[in-house]
Amino acid sequence: MKYRALGASGVSVSEVGFGAWGIGGAYGSVDRAESLRALARAEEFGCNFVDTAMVYGDSELVLGEFLAGRRSKWLIATKFSGQPEGLEATLDKQLVRMGIDAVDLYQIHWAPSQAEQELYEALYRVKKAGKARLIGISLYSIADINSVLKQGRIDVIQLPFSLLDPDPFLAKLDLIRRTGVGVIIRSSLKEGFLTGKYRRDAVFPDPDDQRHGWTPEQIAATVDSAERFRFIEAEAGSMAVGAACYPLCFAETSTVVLGTKSVAQADSNFGVVSGSRLSDASLRRIQSLQREMGLYDRKGRIRDALRFF
Repeated sequence: MKYRALGASGVSVSEVGFGAWGIGGAYGSVDRAESLRALARAEEFGCNFVDTAMVYGDSELVLGEFLAGRRSKWLIATKFSGQPEGLEATLDKQLVRMGIDAVDLYQIHWAPSQAEQELYEALYRVKKAGKARLIGISLYSIADINSVLKQGRIDVIQLPFSLLDPDPFLAKLDLIRRTGVGVIIRSSLKEGFLTGKYRRDAVFPDPDDQRHGWTPEQIAATVDSAERFRFIEAEAGSMAVGAACYPLCFAETSTVVLGTKSVAQADSNFGVVSGSRLSDASLRRIQSLQREMGLYDRKGRIRDALRFF
C-alpha cells in the first residue's frame, strides 16, 4: 500500500480507503462475518482509512465490532447527515456505536447553505473539544467547492470524481492545490458501471440497492458511456482497476474510497489498485474523450450529461 498526505493536516493516509457504505447494506443485503473478514483483509494490505456514516445502515456498528483492540491502526471518518438531534449530539451517538472516544475526521454530508452556517460552528466545536481530529465536508458541485473553501478552516473535502464525472474536481483543481485541502475521492467506479460488468439490460431487483430505482434508459445510457473507456483495461489489467486508479493519477488526490464488502473485493481494491497508474497517453485520450462526450466544456463547467443522480 502506498500512502499520501491528507492535505496539510500532517496525517498520512492509505491511497485506497475502505468505503463502508456497502457493509451497512447500501448495495443490498450483506454477510456481517464476511464484512469483518473484508476489513481485516484490507488491514493486511495496509489500508488505514475507513469512511462511513450513521445513515449507512449498520455500517458503524460493524466497524465498532471490528475496531475492538485495533483502533490505533485506523483513521475513522464518519458524517453528520442531518439527524434532528443536531451535529454534536449525533456525533456523541456515533462514538458510542463505534466504541471509540473520537473520530479522525468528521464531515457534514453536504455543503451547508447560507442559512445553515451554524453547522460550520458546530463542526469547529467538535474539533476544539477533541471529538474530531479533523473536519470536512462531503460535497457535490463546483459551487459547493467554492463556498466550502471560503470557510478557510476545513481540513478535508470529499467529492465524486470518475471517468464519467471529471468535474467538479478538475474544474477546481487549481483552487484545491492552492488551499492545500485534503481530498477524498468517492464514486470513482460510478456505482459499479465503470467495472465493465454490467450490460445495457442490467436490473437491480434488491430494494435496498440504491440503483434499484434507476430507469432502464438511465442504466443503458450509463453502460454505453462507460464502454467508451473500455480501452483502459488493456493497460490496467481490468476496467475496474483502471477506473479506480484514474483519480490517483492526480497528486491532489489524498485517497480514493472504494466500496468493499467481501474478501474478494478487498483483494482487488487494496492488493491491486494501490500503486496502479494510467500512462500519460491514456490520460490524454481520456481527456479528449470526456470533452467529446460533453462532460465538461472549455471553461471546465459541468454539463448535464449523465447527471442522473
